[in-house]
Amino acid sequence: MAKETKPVEKKAAAKKAPVKKAAAPKAAAPKKAVAPKEAAPKKAKGTEHLVLETTKGTVVIKFRPDLAPNHVARIAELAKTKFYDGVPFHRVIDGFMAQTGDPTGTGMGGSGHKLKAEFNAEAHVRGICSMARSQNPDSGDSQFFICFDNARFLDRQYTVWGQVVEGMDNVDKIKRGEPVRDPDRIVTASVELR
Repeated sequence: MAKETKPVEKKAAAKKAPVKKAAAPKAAAPKKAVAPKEAAPKKAKGTEHLVLETTKGTVVIKFRPDLAPNHVARIAELAKTKFYDGVPFHRVIDGFMAQTGDPTGTGMGGSGHKLKAEFNAEAHVRGICSMARSQNPDSGDSQFFICFDNARFLDRQYTVWGQVVEGMDNVDKIKRGEPVRDPDRIVTASVELR
């Protein structure tokens, strides 16, 4: 089978422009002093992390805005306003998860700002941070939990927003209970680039 080819167009010969005589050079104007440009502010490098100083030690959680941008933004906002400081781990079930984020410590409190669910395909495995909610999928607020172990039965039903990257051994030390007597707490929460 012959290869199909496209016809080639012939280009018309370009007309030559008439040659002009060069003008005499003008005297150069004195150069004005130019102020140095201010350096544009450099964008901070790194990824935002939620850093929890707890009664059992430091826990560093890498935010996952690729999974749940609205939840990450809200948790970061709450941390920056010191909402989580002093909040207890009020529900801690061995082999399952440690839940926090309710300043009342009853499991019924929150910030008063409900979030639309951002369910995603990320698996609920050890170290995953996910949003607590009621029966209503769009009821996540400020409460979240950290998985001690695989909890895949929660997949696609709760919003995963982060992953513990440092201090999971400290999460393992959090006092168990439902409710917890004399619970461990988040001493301070902050957002850092790492």
